[in-house]
Amino acid sequence: MSDARAHERLQQFYIPEEQSIYLLSHHDAKKLKDWVALCIAQLEGLGYRDIHLVGKGAYGFVFAGWRLGEDRRTREEHVFKFTRVTLPQALQDRLEEEAYMLDQVAHPLIPRLVSYQRVRRQSILVMQRAPGINLEEYSLRHGRMSPRLVVKIASQLADILKSLRGASTGAGTPPVVHGDIKPSNLVFDVEREQVALIDWGSSVFAQLDEHQQFITTNVMQLMSDNLQQTNARLGDVYFIGEEQLNGALSSPRFDEQGVAATLYALASGQSCRFGARAIPAVSLGLPREFARLLDGMLAGDPQLRMQAGDYFLREMGRIARLVMPELPLEPPQSLLPVWVRPATREIDTVVYTSRKSFLREAFEADETGEHAGNALDAVNDVQLDRYYKNFMQGMGGTEKAFLAAVSRLGKYPIVGGLAIRWEPQGIFVDTALHLHDPALKAAFVVAINNMVALARAIYRQGVFKACLFNARDTLHLEREDPEAAFVFAPPADGEARPRLSYEVSAVPELEDDSRVHSYFEDGPDPEELLVLPEKILKALESLNAIHHTGMLIFEALPHHLKIHSYYRLLDPSREQEFARLLAEILDAVPLISGLGISGFMKMPYKNTKHFDHIEAQPERFYPRDPRAV
Repeated sequence: MSDARAHERLQQFYIPEEQSIYLLSHHDAKKLKDWVALCIAQLEGLGYRDIHLVGKGAYGFVFAGWRLGEDRRTREEHVFKFTRVTLPQALQDRLEEEAYMLDQVAHPLIPRLVSYQRVRRQSILVMQRAPGINLEEYSLRHGRMSPRLVVKIASQLADILKSLRGASTGAGTPPVVHGDIKPSNLVFDVEREQVALIDWGSSVFAQLDEHQQFITTNVMQLMSDNLQQTNARLGDVYFIGEEQLNGALSSPRFDEQGVAATLYALASGQSCRFGARAIPAVSLGLPREFARLLDGMLAGDPQLRMQAGDYFLREMGRIARLVMPELPLEPPQSLLPVWVRPATREIDTVVYTSRKSFLREAFEADETGEHAGNALDAVNDVQLDRYYKNFMQGMGGTEKAFLAAVSRLGKYPIVGGLAIRWEPQGIFVDTALHLHDPALKAAFVVAINNMVALARAIYRQGVFKACLFNARDTLHLEREDPEAAFVFAPPADGEARPRLSYEVSAVPELEDDSRVHSYFEDGPDPEELLVLPEKILKALESLNAIHHTGMLIFEALPHHLKIHSYYRLLDPSREQEFARLLAEILDAVPLISGLGISGFMKMPYKNTKHFDHIEAQPERFYPRDPRAV
């Protein structure tokens, strides 16, 4: 395969999240830091203090800060949204459109617009700041949200949806569609147990009402292109419904789907809507009526989804009045081994997987012979390109949910790896997962168990692997000429020579020769295109004989080589030999030629866990009499 084609495939290397700054080239990282510093300087010039970056997405960055009010005593907490300067002007202009749409709505749970302004050709959207943390962060810290809280938040979201259908807009104004309701766009005030809906960048005026009838009755408007083509924008594809994803005319039903996906994700401890067949809402310990309602809103039948959506808006106020005390919960037991160690330094986890072959196998398994998302090929959207088109288009829901579950693992401070093998008699899982924050163990176990449940619901044969490494340990080499060798720059005075870092077990860990895991366990990965020099392969063969666990990945781009690694030596008596072999690998880096990926992973030993296939998790509801529990 040509280097050009190899480079194209490199673009689909990581789980589709914003890349860590530690994976950027020196030039790109500096450019990003300089731009953030410029934004902060502009806000300081407007009188704001304690300015800090609070989030970033496909289209822009969000900062927060405060300044004194007109009375010079009150603190005004604001957030500021900047568009990415690299975006086309048409996308940068969306910030002004977002300001206009936000100005059309008024609700206590929607932070209001403060101003929209331009500073030195940079557009800035200023909004009230909602207190709390976003629900995605809350979910990552706490795992599955309690049934009581899920129902309470559901009631608040139902009230917002009713408001957007007309109560908060002027007479004759069509309903507003937010278009991107998801946990990270809901800020949760833990003390008041109240949410606030933010980020109106995908919002539009609805073209259809909830009955799928045109909002306007004017014949000329009905015949215009504006009502023959959707005005909808693509929200996060992990949460939006099929109609919005496939380009249907915009409707308040879009937000019902976002709400349903959000509530399901919070109740299940996932980061997407796709797992509802394998882990249905009726298995999550929710009240029976509410669980069935949620499954209805996520159903495959459009008519059932609409009926459930109507029921949700009509009955949620009553359901929310149920008396639901918090039930005593035991910490979840992990289905896979997890080693917990306190963090000695910051960890910025990145996930590397062989999911490209996983996706291709999913395509081949499609019973209809059609790739369900092919209509999306012509859609030109930043978020679609980044999050969906190259990764999940045409896959079944459970496969999508599985990949999202693996991605969620990377949001924890964890290093290690996992390998899953699907066979007719079930799945076989090998893992070496090291979590570096004991406080997050319960939430991480939920993420692990969800991943296993989703894997058990996938019926196919094949192997899936994932490596999780600390991006802060990545070594970077750059070159001007794509034909030149990658060479480490000479260390400056007082600086140490670059090396592959590793940890050492305090005492030797028992080794059973019959359970030794190898770097070369499953043979070469057909998806990895970089052929490593013989000297590196020989060093890896020698390393293979030393008891340790770890991974090593080379990612060669035309001007940039990244070396990702994680190592833990389990036999301290061989540290000198171990360090020498790692140094030999780096000494041979200038021999690397071509572009592509090459990765190796070694578990501490084989400790394979077997799980039978299971179509869906069993039903489990909130008890009718919680006092009896």
